Amino acid sequence: MIFKGDIIMKKLFIALSIVILFIASCSSKKDNENISLLNSEVKKIGILQLVEHYALDQANKGFVDGLKEAGYEDGKNVIIDYQNAQGEQANCVTISQKFINDKVDLILAIATPAAQAVANLTKDIPILITAVTDPADSKLVADNKMPGGNVTGTSDLTPVKEQMELLKKLIPNAKNVGFLYSSSEQNSKFQIDIAKAKANELGLSYVDATVTTPNDLQQVVQSLVGKVDVIYVPTDNMVSAGMANVIGVTGPANIPVICGEAAMLNAGGLATYGIDYYELGKLTATQAVKILKGESNPADMPIEYMQNPVLEINTNAANKLGVTIPADL
Repeated sequence: MIFKGDIIMKKLFIALSIVILFIASCSSKKDNENISLLNSEVKKIGILQLVEHYALDQANKGFVDGLKEAGYEDGKNVIIDYQNAQGEQANCVTISQKFINDKVDLILAIATPAAQAVANLTKDIPILITAVTDPADSKLVADNKMPGGNVTGTSDLTPVKEQMELLKKLIPNAKNVGFLYSSSEQNSKFQIDIAKAKANELGLSYVDATVTTPNDLQQVVQSLVGKVDVIYVPTDNMVSAGMANVIGVTGPANIPVICGEAAMLNAGGLATYGIDYYELGKLTATQAVKILKGESNPADMPIEYMQNPVLEINTNAANKLGVTIPADL
């Protein structure tokens, strides 16, 4: 015998099941729509760093942190593909091509050789550069004030003239300066030209010591021993990465090293007027945000520079070298 109450309960159960299935279906559809919307909003950024050393690492960190502060967090609404070329130009080309094939929305190139590699391969994808001394001189942009193409970014140009004046002030009896830099880095050549002009003004003679590979570094530095009173190193990536090897030669020879950037002091460099590469990276991130939001494009965005370089002196190195730091520094 079937009671009326049983029939009512069955009908209620069926009705409730239909409602639950309907809600589940709507929820699933909404979730799929949300996922689809999220995927369409996720931006892909490729970061190409030439080599691992403190200054470039800090520029990368500043960039990523700057993006996060602006609401672009890796793994959420942006996917960042970080690649290190290990100082090899061939790797720069391979990584650049990978980013192009992956159809990234933006590329950050850290250091001049990395920037040149990617800029030569694409004129369509927006490219930001950082830790590049003079983009126009390196043929990356038409003009630093009005780039005119798909490349813009920030410069790490340091006050080379002031660095040379610092050299003369710290080593007043110096007569011969060794200029140590990589022959393959246009950024270094640009700085050395400025340094040579200033050396002439200061009445200093100089010797060029160029490095072609990291393996040559110690031998090249050794060639300066007995010929120079002090060595000047610009913001050169190859030399910076091997700074410990440089000091391994100059330390025992009691030759001071004036540096292009502060991280070189960690290995034993004497002094610099330098910039903060972490803040340089954050400055580059502000440009990235404008591009990602569609508010601007590289062609119309001038190259930006860090202001107010900071004097840094390695007092431990000064003591070992017997260098007296003037009271007005």
